[in-house]
Amino acid sequence: MKLYIKSLETYFVLICSFITVCATAQQDPQYTQYMYNTMAVNPAYAGSTGTIEAALLYRSQWIGIDGAPETQSFSIHSPLRNEKIGLGLSVVNDKIGPSDELYFDGNFSYSLPLGYEKRLAFGLKAGARMLNIDWSKGRYYDKDDVLLNQNINNQMKLAVGAGIYYYTDKWYVGLSVPSFIRNDYYDDVQESIDYDRLHYFLMGGYVFDLNPNLKFKPAFLVKAVSGAPLTADISANFMIQEKFVIGGAYRTDDSVSILAGFQIAPSFYLGYAFDYTVSQLNKYNDGSHEIILRYQFVKNQSKIKSPRFF
Repeated sequence: MKLYIKSLETYFVLICSFITVCATAQQDPQYTQYMYNTMAVNPAYAGSTGTIEAALLYRSQWIGIDGAPETQSFSIHSPLRNEKIGLGLSVVNDKIGPSDELYFDGNFSYSLPLGYEKRLAFGLKAGARMLNIDWSKGRYYDKDDVLLNQNINNQMKLAVGAGIYYYTDKWYVGLSVPSFIRNDYYDDVQESIDYDRLHYFLMGGYVFDLNPNLKFKPAFLVKAVSGAPLTADISANFMIQEKFVIGGAYRTDDSVSILAGFQIAPSFYLGYAFDYTVSQLNKYNDGSHEIILRYQFVKNQSKIKSPRFF
């Protein structure tokens, strides 16, 4: 009986969370290690590293809850020979409950040199979203309930976004909108119109050289969605001997995180983050895990002074 009541409580919390997400529009995938996966947030980042960079990320959210969010992403970008133009490609697979959404985006950036190690980049992204929803997954299925028989199969939606990114060798700040297109559609069962709302991202970070063997990098990512509360990710990382990274983060009204990483080679960085939920969902899950593997092509290793920290 106690197990049955606990299950009901779990489903109640999940249903409330799902209703909240629907009421404020579908949120874009979130990342704790956003500072190492910047192009997923801002297209103007494309080409800013000065070399070919690729990142592979896996995130499993709210471990222990059926139908909890799960995200896989791959991105690759590089500057062209003139170093003013950057091109990138990103693919994201985002699952939550009965829905599965696939993102394909091409990214373009044009940067203006503003002095020694200072650049201002403007970015554009264009792509498509493919949405699938199978109501028989993750929820109780009643074949006679018309609300659960409106499956969505390979629904394509266009996405066009933009961003601006100013950076030096020590700090950066960026502002972006992932997509300006609001895909309105009519639901004849609920007799209402639903649509994707605009998302706004403001991010920034700074690298402090505390001593030759220790760097400190605070960073932030603020997310605003029309009709939803403002949220912010605030992080602080330390790099030790240009090899090891350790730090923490806080996401407002959601979680606290531990971040760790290791520069396993001049070209490869491996990072891990664990999120502990501080909302009411903490009773029903064992936290969230996120792993990222980043590769940066190195033309001449003898010229490397330190691994890039953002």
